[in-house]
Amino acid sequence: MSVDRVATNSQAQCLLSQIMQANKALDKTQAQVSSGKVSDNYAGIGDKTAALEAARSAAARADAYATNTQLALTQTDLQDTQLTTLSGLAQQLQDAITTAAGDSDGTNLIATAQSIFEQASAILNSTDSNGNYIYGGQNSSTPPFTATSIDDLASGSISSFFANGNLAKTVQVSDGQTEQIGVLASDIGTELMTALNSLNQLDSPSGSLDGSLTSTQVSDLTDTVLPLANQATTDLNAATAANGNVYTSLQDSITNQQSLSTLYSGFVSDIEDVDMATALTNYNLDQVALQAALEVSANLNKISLLDYLPTSTSG
Repeated sequence: MSVDRVATNSQAQCLLSQIMQANKALDKTQAQVSSGKVSDNYAGIGDKTAALEAARSAAARADAYATNTQLALTQTDLQDTQLTTLSGLAQQLQDAITTAAGDSDGTNLIATAQSIFEQASAILNSTDSNGNYIYGGQNSSTPPFTATSIDDLASGSISSFFANGNLAKTVQVSDGQTEQIGVLASDIGTELMTALNSLNQLDSPSGSLDGSLTSTQVSDLTDTVLPLANQATTDLNAATAANGNVYTSLQDSITNQQSLSTLYSGFVSDIEDVDMATALTNYNLDQVALQAALEVSANLNKISLLDYLPTSTSG
């Protein structure tokens, strides 16, 4: 009669099941330690999948808003430099007229006006890095200011020399919120060009203002041209200040969107990223559990009835 092992088939199957479970648990924790993620599929995330995707989408949207707003901030910064320059040109014109009238001497007054016209025209027709006219509104592919010399201004109404669109550029800074960042050439150039044209028209015949001025010429400068120059300066200072307010608002929007991105990314991390300390602990425990299951299975296969029979002694 043969002596069989004590282990039954049901015991073996139970141990095999435990080994498979321990191995599966070890594979899971090993993957978590390796990737830093709770799971590489939605099944492992379970009922938190919807929240995970919503947080991911919100974080991506916040990042996109921050990026677009940063580009707008760059344009607004450039506009600040140019608007400040235009304000300075208007102030230069105002000072030149005031000095000429006060001294009754218009030497170089028209030359100064011509220089201001050229600098202002260049700013009004400036382009961004993509070749789009900054102050063109929706007509960004064509020059918004068409006069090529100060003398051209006498050939028509000042408004006829502005070809910009009537819609200033905007940027969406958050869900449901847009910010106007664009400035139209006609809004910042009309008053200055009106003052320059008025001054140039007084120089008739050409060169009559270049030297000593008559009382009539002085009165024309102070009563007609100077108020226009003053208005141009006031309007451009206001436009520069308004642009500065937009710049500050855009900075705030970027900060807000970056904060939201951090918040939503934190939500994603809370759901998706594994607690590494816990994962390492579980990994070590799963290794021990698997090793124990394997050892029990190996020892069970070695057990025989002979191990439980009393040892016979000879008398």
